[in-house]
Amino acid sequence: MDKSVLLNNFETRGWVPVGPDDDWNFYWANVQSIRNVFSIDCGFRLTDDQVISHFPNHVELTRKDLMVKNIKRYRKDLDKEGNPLAEKDENGRYIHLDFIPQTFMLPADYNLFVEEFRKNPNTTWIMKPCGKARGVGIFLVNKLSQLKKWSRDSKTSNFTPPTSKDTYVISKYIDNPLLIGGKKFDLRLYVLVTSFRPLKCYLFRLGFARFCTVKYNASINELDNMFVHLTNVSIQKQGDDYNNVHGGKWTVQNLRLFLEGTRGKEVTDRLFDEMQWQIVHSLKAVAGGISNDRHCFECYGYDIIIDDNLKPWLIEVNASPSLTSTTSSDRIMKYKLINDVINIVIPPGQVPDVRWNKIPAKEHLGNFDVLYDEELAQQDVMGGDPRKLGPGTFRGKRDGSRPSPATWK
Repeated sequence: MDKSVLLNNFETRGWVPVGPDDDWNFYWANVQSIRNVFSIDCGFRLTDDQVISHFPNHVELTRKDLMVKNIKRYRKDLDKEGNPLAEKDENGRYIHLDFIPQTFMLPADYNLFVEEFRKNPNTTWIMKPCGKARGVGIFLVNKLSQLKKWSRDSKTSNFTPPTSKDTYVISKYIDNPLLIGGKKFDLRLYVLVTSFRPLKCYLFRLGFARFCTVKYNASINELDNMFVHLTNVSIQKQGDDYNNVHGGKWTVQNLRLFLEGTRGKEVTDRLFDEMQWQIVHSLKAVAGGISNDRHCFECYGYDIIIDDNLKPWLIEVNASPSLTSTTSSDRIMKYKLINDVINIVIPPGQVPDVRWNKIPAKEHLGNFDVLYDEELAQQDVMGGDPRKLGPGTFRGKRDGSRPSPATWK
């Protein structure tokens, strides 16, 4: 049943399933099998009429530690170039690119983390294993003693380097989340990338907000209560207060209406522009390192938390956002998501052709909007005809600095 939204989409199109040794056109791969398809040992070569649902090294964006590393490197590179995007305030914080919480890798950055922790000893931090998903293994800490097992004891000679499964990221916890009805929530937004060089990406309009079932409480006595702190549905649905009808979810449209009504349209527009800005720059941060195979596309699940100043924070990016449906509206939304993804990757009624790299016709975009098209943006900078630019193309200022709000639409 997990994959019913996929199978229903394939069957509606009259596609037929094939065996592992048969010829195929479309492969919705999992993150394990993508490694095998592109491994040097397997010697498999894709043909022009085959497309597959992951980039070979998507982990550059979807592993928590690699995403942070790539965004930090991207900011440094822009800084070295003297790019106005890397401008900092008097406290040394990035003005435009401050969209991930302060984060360290453990055990590698343990000493740096301790130094930072001692500057603000009353801060809460959240620890996440790099190689796990769905909220598994996450916990909150506010004392160094809770971290002793990650410290490297230099006196012992039997220290063994951790494997990637043992490594953690530790991030400053967003302890002032925007609350609605007293509850914490985060956003799941779907982003389709069909190419990293040039970057072509699309944002799905039907994302949703996921709410905790228990009211938020910043008290240190509640640090172990994951129903208060983690919005993952896989965790919340185990709680006594979980609602099977709405699944603790709001549509992005409903969230937007609520914020426009309570905070005003201007700040709400700015918030949504900011989120789109963050998505584009997180993709730009990894674009140089991704194996941009033209047979690949990817639908990412972006997790964003909004604080009570209406500032969004990028928390993580998922390579295989869950397609399991918890409610009937969830199933309908995810069916539309897969339908629209396929229509963009393979124009309806056609066979896949990886040599085709245009933006699809507007009627094939469905619930997706063009978020950024690097080729069109380049034409604009080079003085091309702006009337030819589609909706959602990024119209930056000629010096490459940040555009004014609402220029994404």
